[in-house]
Amino acid sequence: MPEINGRSDESFVIKVAPLVSSLDDKLKNASVSTPSSSWIFKTPSILFRHNENSFLPNSFSIGPIHHGKENLNATEEVKIKYLNGLLFRVIKSPRPEAMPERENVIERQKFLTNLILSVKLIEKRASACYAGHDFAAELAHNEFVKMMVLDGCFIIELFRKFAGEIGREPDDQIFTMSCMLQFLSHDLVLLENQVPWLVLETLFDQTKLPSESMPLVELTLQFFATMFTMNPPDPKKIVDCCKGKGIKHILDLLRLSQVLPSKEIKKKLKPRWIQIHSLTRLKEAGVEFEKTEADSILDIKFEHGCLKIPSLFIQETTETIFRNLIAYEQCLPNCPPIFTCYAKLLDNLIDTTNDMDILCKNKIYDNWLSPEDATQTFNKLYNDTSVKEFYYWSELGNDLDSYCKRRWPKWRASYVHNYFTKPWAIIAQIYAVIILFFTIWQTFIK
Repeated sequence: MPEINGRSDESFVIKVAPLVSSLDDKLKNASVSTPSSSWIFKTPSILFRHNENSFLPNSFSIGPIHHGKENLNATEEVKIKYLNGLLFRVIKSPRPEAMPERENVIERQKFLTNLILSVKLIEKRASACYAGHDFAAELAHNEFVKMMVLDGCFIIELFRKFAGEIGREPDDQIFTMSCMLQFLSHDLVLLENQVPWLVLETLFDQTKLPSESMPLVELTLQFFATMFTMNPPDPKKIVDCCKGKGIKHILDLLRLSQVLPSKEIKKKLKPRWIQIHSLTRLKEAGVEFEKTEADSILDIKFEHGCLKIPSLFIQETTETIFRNLIAYEQCLPNCPPIFTCYAKLLDNLIDTTNDMDILCKNKIYDNWLSPEDATQTFNKLYNDTSVKEFYYWSELGNDLDSYCKRRWPKWRASYVHNYFTKPWAIIAQIYAVIILFFTIWQTFIK
């Protein structure tokens, strides 16, 4: 046999055999694709690095990914109080008279057992929703089921209280401490901080009383009503749109609430992106801007020289929701990158604080941040993302580009940009007009 580095083939084969066996075992269990049932992901590091705070919970750990982190443990007590309140309310409902304490404890245990069993039945399906992990197997002593019940019931009771379906206790710190709702608006939309919708639906159906009228989708949309706009459409319209759409989790529902009602994204896809000028340059070319009433923030359109833009509410959670929606679209197989394209469009339109001022002065955007922070929110929002097909904004880009290239808008834009953007140039123009006027006047007198 030939020798390798002075050693026989036989000696070499004996040493690599364990490696071959180990790799062979891994290859047998390997899968290139993500399971179709997985839709809760760890944020890719290439996106996470742009703004880590947009992907990490402030106060509340929801689900297993951030469970047990020291800075989030304090709010576990809040979840327990909400679960206890739910059990007390549901048990008390059919019996207006006071129950003996022992009977109350027994009934509460029975109902809690039913909740646990109902989640236990869907444990494997719920665990499969988390990509890259089988938390049902990894966590000991039914910890995964316990977590789903506690987190799921907390979210449902929170939404019920916010919508007024049930009463709020006077000492409920979520509604008495102004920061708590802000924390939750951030924490509940994080890609890594989700509970499968099937868990929420199961627990909601188990705990719903006859006196409650709102479905879970409507309750959720009410809680996040001003996430995108100060003038949201009627949640009932969105509820109808979402029927039969297989909602995956809260973040997915918020995405659907904008995608499904949109009329513009249903237009033909384009294979390439058309660069769009900033609002300042468009204004110089004579484009007008108008706030338009729409059921979706995505429905930006250009008609008869006017760019019509739906209202957008810019607040502390705006960057959080956009970055997590983009990360979700990038991770979910075969997911249309609609919000990724929308972010790219806004980055084109909003280049400087002057562009943001145009939107605010025209009462199109409601900005609760400084102009600098608001502008920065949309700059580079889509960086390090991959988009193969562009939605209606390619058509919008074509229309705007064609309009700006027409002779009059092109001349007007060049003239305004060159002679009306600097104080000295404006003064020179005024001076030239005055001289021209007096020259004509003197000629007329003579």
